[in-house]
Amino acid sequence: MERLQLKRMLETFYVEDIGSGDLTSSLIFGDQVCEAVIHSKGNGLFVGSDIIREGFAILDTNIEIEMCRRDGETLAPGTVIAELKGRAASLLTGERVVLNLIQRMSGIATLTRDCVNRLNDPNIRLCDTRKTTPGLRMLEKYAVRTGGGYNHRFGLYDGIMIKDNHIAACGSIKEAVARVRAAAGHMVKIEVEIEDEQQLREAIEAGADVIMFDNCPPDTVREFVGLTPPHIVTEASGGITPDSLSLFRGTGVHCISLGFLTHSVQSLDISMDVKI
Repeated sequence: MERLQLKRMLETFYVEDIGSGDLTSSLIFGDQVCEAVIHSKGNGLFVGSDIIREGFAILDTNIEIEMCRRDGETLAPGTVIAELKGRAASLLTGERVVLNLIQRMSGIATLTRDCVNRLNDPNIRLCDTRKTTPGLRMLEKYAVRTGGGYNHRFGLYDGIMIKDNHIAACGSIKEAVARVRAAAGHMVKIEVEIEDEQQLREAIEAGADVIMFDNCPPDTVREFVGLTPPHIVTEASGGITPDSLSLFRGTGVHCISLGFLTHSVQSLDISMDVKI
């Protein structure tokens, strides 16, 4: 994760939550010092050590933090993730923002690892999508990588993906690819989304760098891979669930992109307990 961007994100989240000040913690504790433990209440993978370090440091540089788990390590109920010592008010003011983020990131990493295991095909990369929570994309995509997945493009700015609406507006795949090829730099790859064999052949002829098979069943994906020249990267997406992932094992597709890794994840249960 990019540390400067992370710091700015955390500051924004604190402004939303703290506003003009934490009335409860500051009035109850003042400068009282305490110890706290962040621990897991469920099974999964931990992600968020930088969130804990940077999150509390923004509020109080005197907070002492000892990380007991690293990103990507497994958690069980009762596993201690971090031990902290500092002003009680600072610890409790930062608690919710820090926990919200590491719970969600750990949930994403846990789901991603489960999907990698379900697919059980080292030749296929499981990728995320742009279906992320606004404001949290960097964190959620980092969690996918920690869980053993790979990142698709980060935004509209770092890759060209010609989808059905682009094709409809241009009139054809050939015309859409020609327009972006003429304007884009040589470092930018062009991906085309297709739904049937006719579109596949058109995308190949147009010179696409990547071709996505949209909402295609495993047998069709296997067939389309066989029709695609080996220098073109292939991707399957749409309608794929954790339960159906294993059906795509051995299809030969290079990547499978899964929106549910970030848009339908269940956060891992993580808590912080204070000891005065």
